[in-house]
Amino acid sequence: MKISRFLLSLMIMAFMAGCVSTRPAAHSANTRFGKLRFIGAQTIPHNMPFMGAVTGGLSGIDYDASRQQYYMICDDRSELAPARFYTAKLYFSGQSFDSVRFTGMTTLLQQNGHPYPGAKINAALTPDPEALRHNAKKDRFVWSSEGERIVNNKDTILTNPGIYEISPDGRYLDSFALLSQFRMQATENGPRRNGAFEGLGFTPGYRYTFVSLEEPRYEDGPRADVNDTTALTRLIKYDNNTLQPVAQYAYRLEPVAHPAVPANAFKVNGISDILVLSDDRLLSIERSFSSGVKDCTIKVFLTDLRGATDISQINSLKTATGVKTVTKSLLFDFASLGKYIDNIEGVTFGPVLPNGHQSLVFVADNNFSAAEESQFFVFELIP
Repeated sequence: MKISRFLLSLMIMAFMAGCVSTRPAAHSANTRFGKLRFIGAQTIPHNMPFMGAVTGGLSGIDYDASRQQYYMICDDRSELAPARFYTAKLYFSGQSFDSVRFTGMTTLLQQNGHPYPGAKINAALTPDPEALRHNAKKDRFVWSSEGERIVNNKDTILTNPGIYEISPDGRYLDSFALLSQFRMQATENGPRRNGAFEGLGFTPGYRYTFVSLEEPRYEDGPRADVNDTTALTRLIKYDNNTLQPVAQYAYRLEPVAHPAVPANAFKVNGISDILVLSDDRLLSIERSFSSGVKDCTIKVFLTDLRGATDISQINSLKTATGVKTVTKSLLFDFASLGKYIDNIEGVTFGPVLPNGHQSLVFVADNNFSAAEESQFFVFELIP
């Protein structure tokens, strides 16, 4: 009887191993995209309390296959609680998405070991966290901040965007080199406010890091607009050994999806996240929002850098000639789901599903607004 129970346990373990894979397919250059099949969605309660803070502002997500958990950076600018990231478990299969459970919270620390201050304490040191990726090779994280640019008659606040390496417990380890062209300026030069380092990801083997600018720099031309295909932003390629940039590429944004109401109100389209597939391929998410329109328009593109011009030495895309942009093809339009879609700002590969296909997970940032939702979407990637 003891032997049979032992054999039964082995059989169950073998079966479970076949159903749940921790293979980090996010770093497979052979990942092939055919189409996405929607599995399910979950929404967490508005301002759900957790570990002395509130959940929300989920601006980036990454999956750790070895620990079978997700990391999500929060874009709270140390106002509701110190700047931070969460860990969580997502429970889904190939047929349904059952629940989300938050499991931990880690404070992002400055180089001096202290938490980042809020704007009321020291606006010059306040970050705007936007993206987070786990480097499984080094067991450390890289996260990005968009910085701040406020220029008006009352005050001028300039905080540079940045890309930082941290330990699993949030301690500062190092920072990526920041070129002068990406430093905030009081004149209309450099990045726009809330238009800087929004997405990032590693190539297979963690040799390079790609970073995406959400919107065009001032020198690179106007922001996206309705019926306008001229907006160009940038992708930056960094060497992970030196933390120095090695290439840049021009990326043409889609037009803003809908006119704003009223016509002069806020509207935007930009890259809200990227998911790197290989040294020259990635997924890009474009998020369009217009005042007076409740839904965001979210489109996912397969983006190919092969043949694109290295624009590292080109300061102005607005005046440059002969620049070949990256090519892209539409993989999925969230409007096809026929349901309310909020501000999707994060994407990651999840675990391999029981049928051997890869899962893909998206998260939406609710901006801590009761009128918006912290949404999670899970898909099956069909090769």
